[in-house]
Amino acid sequence: MFARCCIRGLLLLCLGSGLVGCSAPQGLDSIQVTPPAQALAVGQTVQLTATGTYGNAKHPSTQNITSLVTWASTTPAVATVNSSGVVTAVSAGTTTITATAAAFNGPTSSSAVLAVTGASGTSGSSGGNILSLTIIPSGIVFGALTESGQFLAIGTFSVAPTVRDLTNSVKWLTSEPNKFPVSNYSPTVPGTGTQNGGVVSAYGASVGSVGAVITAEAIDTNGSIATATANVGCPFVPPTPSSPPTANYPGTPGSPGTCNQPIPQLLSTLTVYNEGLNPNTPEQGGNWLVTALSAVPPPPGTTPPPVLHCGPGSPGAGLGNSVCTATYPLGTIVTLTAPRQPGVAFGGWSSNCMNTGTITQTGPNTCTINLSSSDATVGAIFN
Repeated sequence: MFARCCIRGLLLLCLGSGLVGCSAPQGLDSIQVTPPAQALAVGQTVQLTATGTYGNAKHPSTQNITSLVTWASTTPAVATVNSSGVVTAVSAGTTTITATAAAFNGPTSSSAVLAVTGASGTSGSSGGNILSLTIIPSGIVFGALTESGQFLAIGTFSVAPTVRDLTNSVKWLTSEPNKFPVSNYSPTVPGTGTQNGGVVSAYGASVGSVGAVITAEAIDTNGSIATATANVGCPFVPPTPSSPPTANYPGTPGSPGTCNQPIPQLLSTLTVYNEGLNPNTPEQGGNWLVTALSAVPPPPGTTPPPVLHCGPGSPGAGLGNSVCTATYPLGTIVTLTAPRQPGVAFGGWSSNCMNTGTITQTGPNTCTINLSSSDATVGAIFN
């Protein structure tokens, strides 16, 4: 009877404990705070999220543990954070917001960098000389391909507001546009609305933690230029299989590796348009034509068919259509050709088409364009 009472008491104690900690992740391995970087004006707030990864290496799972971690700000005078991960901007400056929790192998944490500008200092249009430009964070290391992260560009100026968020006004550049493309601000993006600047994605693995250098260029109202750089990478680590236990060896768990999964190739859409007349009749020079060959090498001894045929008889585009498109892998260098056509006078290419050589009215005329972004347009002028 005494033993039965003890067991019942222990069950009640466990149930009571479950009310306190049943939602806590079991076997927590790591934490990821998102967004990893954020810019706010004084008085604004932002909700940070803490995602825990736990389980075993072969089948990891994630859980939102925002309310289960301990939040802290390194500089509360700049920004405070409450127990739910809500950050409030207090004064201009930068601070680091950290989430900490007890993990399987001891405490683990993750941080986000927060830049606070003055109440009206959200752009570089308030005058003054730009004294410095900083990218935060100074580097992003991805754990898987197709992940994205946000860089912020923070400028320091000679006049108030001295600290300004320039993320959507600087020009963002990447040393590896095919592997680590970075976005520039656009107020209108078809189908998605506004595109923020400084968003970098991983579409290729790197050797080590640095796979590309991200550069931000800012120009103040006086024409002075300031630049800053940051690193981004997705280190390749191959998966390792688990070893089963034996009589003398307990076995080891496998590892899924990082940045090793196959992904679809990035594509770029090339659009060719006619800047002159739209010649749909023979009297207007209806034989105008622009073609481009496939980026895929043809079988030996064969001629690759054109994948872009802009002009009379354009497949799927209609006879004499003045605009046509083709899709290529990102980074492809495409050669466009305006062949010699009876009754057609060629006027030239748009300025973004390179290696044009000597252009003649009778042709043929060629140019090349490097598809280093997701979309590119080229104009062909027919007189």
